[in-house]
Formats: sequence, structure tokens, C-alpha cells
Amino acid sequence: MKINSIAFCIAFIFLLTSCSPHFTFKNSKLLNDYPSGSGITYFNNNIYLIGDDAGNLLIMDTAFRIADSIRLLESEQKRISKELKPDLEAATVVTINNADEILLVGSGSLSPHRNAGWLINPVNKQQTRLDLNTFYDRLKKDGIDALNIEGITSIPAGIVLSSRGNKSIPANHLIFTSNAFWNNQDSTAIKIIKVGSNTDTAFFNGVSGLEYSKLSDQLLLTVSTENTYNTVDDGTIGKSYLWMINNISAKKNLIAVNPNKIIDLEKLDERFKGHKIESVCIISENKKEMQLVFVSDDDKGTSGLFTVVIKK
Repeated sequence: MKINSIAFCIAFIFLLTSCSPHFTFKNSKLLNDYPSGSGITYFNNNIYLIGDDAGNLLIMDTAFRIADSIRLLESEQKRISKELKPDLEAATVVTINNADEILLVGSGSLSPHRNAGWLINPVNKQQTRLDLNTFYDRLKKDGIDALNIEGITSIPAGIVLSSRGNKSIPANHLIFTSNAFWNNQDSTAIKIIKVGSNTDTAFFNGVSGLEYSKLSDQLLLTVSTENTYNTVDDGTIGKSYLWMINNISAKKNLIAVNPNKIIDLEKLDERFKGHKIESVCIISENKKEMQLVFVSDDDKGTSGLFTVVIKK
């Protein structure tokens, strides 16, 4: 092992064991009738939740009471089959022509079904399906061998996505691109950087979701271990973490970036044990703390939601 790899591992362990943020577990809920929670975002006092094999976008208040849903795909199945599902893994709010819309994107891990996205107007619920083939092809040609988009979030003057690695290809990537990148996929700016280390494949930590804090310029990443060697199959659920990267706006031109803080969610509260955390959204924050909602997937058709408050 190279010296710099050893140094990173030591720093990684130090962060993991020394990090003890002030933490409050607020509430949780299991959604037995909504499968495979994967992407989550917050807008106008509502939480928007998508499942990677669900046919509808779920809308809830912050107490997890279901207010509405938006049908995206017609399917008789509760869970759309692996071969046909669009694998919508990530959600964020974007501003297009001075109007806010919910953006959902597929993982790109299996063509053509997973190279799709949706734009949804949260007011009138009008939806537009996006073909992301050209953009995803560019990401593969630019060095992401096993594309698996799991996270997306809006940042100042652009959008950042994450591609999750696996045990065969243990590398996570952040992808910085322009707002409304789907309108000019063949020419939009793309900057790809690695995030985290290429750790021992037996304990690879894969990025599963993204969120951005406008107040602190922090990038939040949900990260989990899973016993899978490819971009398609699920594996045995391991542990989940929250990574925090400070001053992300100044780091998007780097070659690689590591987290400034690593939080072991299971160590904070045992109610996270056995849950594969898929993403996170901020529902409120100030200079001292942020209130977060995590979504989990148990790979059996149930989604979990958890609200916590973490001191900065």
C-alpha cells in the first residue's frame, strides 16, 4: 500500500471514531406500501420521495403524512421489474425559466430504460420525460466505466451528480455540470472528480445520495456498504454513513476530494441498524444546526424515513 493511501486510511479512521456531533433523533416511519425509497428532496414544506422501482412520486409533509402522489409510469405491479424499471435514484429542485421544478434522474446503469429523467412542476403537476442517453454516454466516455447515478443536488450555478462504485470497481465520482444540462447534452460542461478513497473492496463505501447546504456551502453525501459487485444487483445491507464536505464550491475543480466529517449513523442511534440509507434532504437549517430527513430501502419493498437534527 502506498504511503498516501495509508495516511488517508488513518485520517478516515480518525474521522470516523472521533466524530461525535450533537445529535437528536426526532422521528421515523416505515412505508410498507411504498417500495424501494431512493431519492428525496424538499420544496415548499413538502417532501418528495421516489422509489427506484416505484411508478409514482410520493408527496408528504414533514410529519410523513402522505398528501398526494404523481403517477409517472403505468404498471400493474407494486414494484416494476428490474429489466424495465427506469431506476429513478435521485431527486432535487431546479429552477428553470424562473420556475421551480422537481428533477428526477435514472441511474444510467442499464440502457435504455435507466437513461431517463423527469421534470415535474410541483404546482400543476405537469411532467416532462427526459432522454439522458447522450449525457450518460459522455460520462462513460469521460472515464466512469460502470455508471450508476445515485445522487443529484443543485448548487450555485449548476448541478452535481454522484456515481456509485461497487466492489469490482471501488470508485465513487462527483459530476459537476450546468443547470438544465439535459437541453444541450452534447456540449454542456462536465467536470468529474473522485470522492473518498478506493478502500479495500471488502469494505467499499458507495455514495448513495447528495444534498447541498446553501447556508454553509457543504455537500452532504449518504454512503453505505453493500455486498454487490456490479451496478445492477442488490447485495447484503451493511452500514450507512453521512459524509460532509466543506466549501464544496471551491473544490469542484480538484481531481479528488475527501470528506471533512464522517458520521456513523448506526453509532448515533441503533434505529438506523439494518437500514440502507439511500439519500438525504435538508428540511430546515440555521447557522448552528440542520434538520435532515433520510430515506432507506430494505430491498424487500419497504421504505424508511428518519428525521434527525445535527449540530454543525
